[in-house]
Amino acid sequence: MLRVLVLSTLFPDASRPNFGIFVERQSLALAERDDVALRVVAPLGLPPAPLDRLPRYRAIAALPKSEDWKGLQVRRPRFRVYPGTNGRFHARALADAVTPLLRDIHRDFPFDVIDAEFFFPDGVAAVELGRRFDVPVSIKARGSDIHYWARNPATGAQIRTAAHAADGLLSVSEAMRDDMTSLGLPGDRTECIVTGVDFSRFTSGDRAEAKAAIGVEGPLILSVGALIPLKGHQIVIDAIATLPGVQLWIAGEGPFHAQLTAQIARLGLGSRVRLLGSVPHVELPTLLTAADAMALASEREGLANAWLEALASGTPVVIPDVGGARQVVRNDTGGRIVARTPDAFAGALTALLASPPDPAAVRATVAPFTWAANSERLHGFLQRLASERRSKAAA
Repeated sequence: MLRVLVLSTLFPDASRPNFGIFVERQSLALAERDDVALRVVAPLGLPPAPLDRLPRYRAIAALPKSEDWKGLQVRRPRFRVYPGTNGRFHARALADAVTPLLRDIHRDFPFDVIDAEFFFPDGVAAVELGRRFDVPVSIKARGSDIHYWARNPATGAQIRTAAHAADGLLSVSEAMRDDMTSLGLPGDRTECIVTGVDFSRFTSGDRAEAKAAIGVEGPLILSVGALIPLKGHQIVIDAIATLPGVQLWIAGEGPFHAQLTAQIARLGLGSRVRLLGSVPHVELPTLLTAADAMALASEREGLANAWLEALASGTPVVIPDVGGARQVVRNDTGGRIVARTPDAFAGALTALLASPPDPAAVRATVAPFTWAANSERLHGFLQRLASERRSKAAA
């Protein structure tokens, strides 16, 4: 029996049900195995008073410190984050805050390995925790942890040091592994384990019925992602402005909402472009099935779950050449990889609307991306780290 402690600041909670849902799904798949026991520690970073009383933190501060989350035992310790420090002290604060909790957990659950599901601050803290509890550590790179935090002068050196000290590294895409290597992380010790998609939930149903169910007539483009500039919703909106009769629905929330609302008004697209806000994950399948294409103009990604979920729904994607895009869209059946410009997106969407690929063929392009395959590879990786540590201890 492999006892896994998942450490992740990216994990859903009652106030943010879609936050880090890919870590939740991966943890559930791993915990379903008969040869795995798993606990989740999902630390919550809060600033000092009075900032911790701001609305954005109030709901987080009110979360329970321990709960059963969809069958997983989840603990949510708090650690202190200090605005204006560029994250310099986050990892140390996290490690110190969770150490007493891990001592408590370890008495009843002597974990064999720490699985850190984000490089910063989780991975940096996990290396220190691994030393304190004498267990191996795996760190997974997902996207902004490498593209932002590893390039941040205040935290980059911490990430590089942790990468070389960790027992194993993971990336969500081959492109991410290349990015890690270019920043001085040991790419030769990094294994790529791509995310999965729930094929029982995301299915290629009847598009006309799905459109009727949500009250849509005519072509529909869907975009799924946080309302932040790097997701590129503003680019897709500009593209839609040149496509008469085409609707765009954007599922997500974030600080760029006001700017996107103003852009929609300025372009006179109020009747064709909708900002849906945060959409519960269980409602996404219907939207994706109804859409003729999913368009996401991200500046950077690891390997976006939104891509996989769209394709599993039989819906082609239009995305830039970022992250694992070429691992997912390998031919025109799955959609188009284009330049990150309104003209390029408009051209690709026009082509897909004029000659839509067969939904079943689209779905088949992501057949290998199952959670079962993800779980099998992740279990093998973590088991190897634990076995190597035991072998060294016995030598």
